Amino acid sequence: MNKISILAMALLVSSSSMAQQHTKVHMDKTILTNNSSDTFGKQAMTAMDLWSLGRVSAEGLTADGLQLVYGVSNYSVETNKSEKNLFTINLHNKQVAQLTDGIGGESVVKIEPNGDVIYLYKGQLWKKSVNGGEATQLTDVAEGLENVVFSPDGKHILFSKAVLLKKFHSPDKFEDLPKSNMYIYDNLEYRHWDTFNNGTFNHPFVASYENGKLGEPVDILQDQPYYSPQAPFGGSEDFAWSPDSKSVLYVCKKKFGKEYAVSTNTDIYKYDLTSKETTNLTEGMMGYDTNPVFSPDGKVLSWASMKTDGYEADKTDIIVRNVSTGQQLNLTAHWDGTVNSFTWSKDNKKIYFTAPVRGTVQLFVIHLPVNWNNRALPAIDQLSEGVFDINSIVGETKNGLVVTMTKMTQAPEVYLFNFKNKSLEAITSVNNEQYASFKETKMEGRFTKASDGQDLFSWVIYPPDFDPSKKYPTLLFCQGGPQSATTQGYSFRWNFQLMASKGYIVILPNRRGMPGWGVKWNEDISKDWGGQAIRDYLSAIDDFKKEPYVDNSRIGAIGASYGGYSVFMLAGVHENRFKTFISHNGLFDMTSWYNTTEELFFANHDLGGPYWDAKNSKTYNEFNPIKHIDKWNTPIMIYQGAKDYRVPVGQGLAAFQVAQLKGIKSRLVYMPDENHWVLSGQNALVWQREFFDWLKETL
Repeated sequence: MNKISILAMALLVSSSSMAQQHTKVHMDKTILTNNSSDTFGKQAMTAMDLWSLGRVSAEGLTADGLQLVYGVSNYSVETNKSEKNLFTINLHNKQVAQLTDGIGGESVVKIEPNGDVIYLYKGQLWKKSVNGGEATQLTDVAEGLENVVFSPDGKHILFSKAVLLKKFHSPDKFEDLPKSNMYIYDNLEYRHWDTFNNGTFNHPFVASYENGKLGEPVDILQDQPYYSPQAPFGGSEDFAWSPDSKSVLYVCKKKFGKEYAVSTNTDIYKYDLTSKETTNLTEGMMGYDTNPVFSPDGKVLSWASMKTDGYEADKTDIIVRNVSTGQQLNLTAHWDGTVNSFTWSKDNKKIYFTAPVRGTVQLFVIHLPVNWNNRALPAIDQLSEGVFDINSIVGETKNGLVVTMTKMTQAPEVYLFNFKNKSLEAITSVNNEQYASFKETKMEGRFTKASDGQDLFSWVIYPPDFDPSKKYPTLLFCQGGPQSATTQGYSFRWNFQLMASKGYIVILPNRRGMPGWGVKWNEDISKDWGGQAIRDYLSAIDDFKKEPYVDNSRIGAIGASYGGYSVFMLAGVHENRFKTFISHNGLFDMTSWYNTTEELFFANHDLGGPYWDAKNSKTYNEFNPIKHIDKWNTPIMIYQGAKDYRVPVGQGLAAFQVAQLKGIKSRLVYMPDENHWVLSGQNALVWQREFFDWLKETL
């Protein structure tokens, strides 16, 4: 067994117990929780506690690696707004100082070698020394700036702004009817995520820059109906400057209409500032190509790449290209895993990256080969090991890597991963005091034999003061994606610590389709949505309900997106295992969903294609929840966002209507202002209240 396949096996499972039908994996308490076992004076977490936590973001390191700039966002339920400020912390003495206090949110653009922090605030660039002093506003651009990236020589900036291209959409076509409100489309790319296309496209602009003064900006995609950064979630990571500051790189999917909706083929383009010429650097690479990053010495270009057009959850590899010779290597082609994010070492010899592995997200390193002609690719070493997720790599110091980390029981904080002892050392402690007031929620790992004989891992989180001699209601959590990992991430909505604090045991299976268990395991869910993955859920709950502390008469299933689909499927095949269901923006009728979802590349790959193609009959019949509603007999609550165009509103409304017509106890929580998620704080609190009220009524 090699280093990568071992991963956390020693931590999670003893070799003697693997042969058993199921294996409990008890984690060391000091790893799993911030709280001591002493519960005197402590309280179970509430939804209001959850929303009062500070949300930490690591913004950057000073050039000497001695100070970290980080952000803390605090949410006001009363105003229904978030307020973010920047702070500095000395990595040696841990002294903290507040850097900004403006009303709104500040985000770091770069930290100068002299310690000046350049940040965006209300669309303008500001400057303030990391050591304090007065802030100086640098720019005063009428429409504001977004996604700003400075050239290495500091003489230009690259930024984005929305551009209206009327020829691709004309809502003002009928000027003699000013009160009309109609959109007219002749192509398929008419809406995306939560926005209808009104002819506006995000474009990259480049402009000269000197002491806050911008020259005339140049639209790199002038008159072209393409998005860069990518829609809807791309940011400054889609931009890069060449080391000589003479050209810019940008990520773009240069497709429109139907071609845009059915493809994931983004490319990395190079725009020369002098010649105005554009070159496609990833021509012929057919999947997502994103996140271009040059090595610190500028000799190597790296980026994240998927190989398959239309497969959004394909294995992500790290590609490197020698700038002078053009020689190119896939550094992770030989590795049975998928990369989340990566960064270069300061010595240009290594790339650090994060990746899901066995129910967690860990740090890895790969050394660049000395001889690129050698066919043997370098070994990949796992650096970190433990029950946590490494979410991002902020930068490198002489002692280690500054990273952000979460657990299911801890919101993001910043840590130093120490190279010498391979441990995580806390840098920030924004929420420590509040977590210390919460009662402990114990967590453990567990292996079950799936129906096909494979080992199926689950996380289990228990209520405070858990007593195995008592019986508890239990929730089966169904993950979305479907190729999303259930690891040690922290959610402010699907918060398992909060669920456990309300008295529920929560089991979270790493069913088929989740990364972290090999590429094949991840791929096995495609075109098999209602097959082995659903059987994995049933295997996990059937095994867990054998525990004497599980109340078999009070088991529920919950989930969103594909997890919501899973709930709808389970409602028709569960054979009375569950007493209640909760589905959030779940897919209910695969036929009508195919007709209305906007990213058709996803449907084409994961479902096999359209329903009128006979080869996809199983997908639209056996694996279609609507085909099993004759067996629905269990209370169900349905959340549905009106602005969700990934899983459009008709899915939730149809499921609710069916439940009502069949006389099943059911509830619809309709959210007119929400998309596939819940972004408003007050709406999220209503979501939490309805969630637990429903469980109280039905479980």
